[in-house]
Amino acid sequence: MRHHVIAQRLISALDLGSAPIALTFVDSAPDGLPAAAQPRPSACSFWRDAEHGTFFASAVAHLNCALGAMVMGFDLPAETYRTLGDIVTMMCECSYLDPIEADKVPSMAGPSNGIVYGPLAQHPLPPDLVLMWLSPKQAMLFNEAAGTASWAAGSTAVTGRPACAALPLASADAVPTMSFGCTGMRTFTEVADDHMLSVVPGQRLERFTAAVEGTQKANHAMTRYYQQQKEQLAAVDVER
Repeated sequence: MRHHVIAQRLISALDLGSAPIALTFVDSAPDGLPAAAQPRPSACSFWRDAEHGTFFASAVAHLNCALGAMVMGFDLPAETYRTLGDIVTMMCECSYLDPIEADKVPSMAGPSNGIVYGPLAQHPLPPDLVLMWLSPKQAMLFNEAAGTASWAAGSTAVTGRPACAALPLASADAVPTMSFGCTGMRTFTEVADDHMLSVVPGQRLERFTAAVEGTQKANHAMTRYYQQQKEQLAAVDVER
């Protein structure tokens, strides 16, 4: 299905305030596609840039964020690897990260040589991952559509720091994943405090879109039921 159709269905079903973006990991820059316009301080900074246009960001362009570059699965030059070690040490020393977590942070299977970013609606390649910003209400619908709200299924935890770890988790397990984010993500992306990150693996995109549409209809039916119940009880109170 064409990407712009899927994008519009997601926007409609989730009532998104910003359009979904797509990421595709590639071995080389596609012909005719612009490179990232300027250096960015983090991997997650590219997510916000992708809301406004399609571009290629090389592995090197991600190295300002050693942790994000590692999570994205890029080969790290020796200098960046040393920087990563310094960052992890600092995180542990200030009790942001427990030392036993240091070697358990997920990373994308790779390596690749860069990522094509852009709005899903105009993405030129099959997306590996689709990212969306969600409010709590939208996250509720996402959770139900992903199947992780089911009491009959094993629940998938919502991730936290680092926010970008949600990408390799979604990719490796082929499961839609959410992250509360991390302080780095909120600093670099400046996303609203009342929004969180969600990630849909590309191979699940059409199925998830249909599921979220079904979830929306189910919640509309429940809203009507609850509203009627509320009105009936209000009427009884008036009669009293």
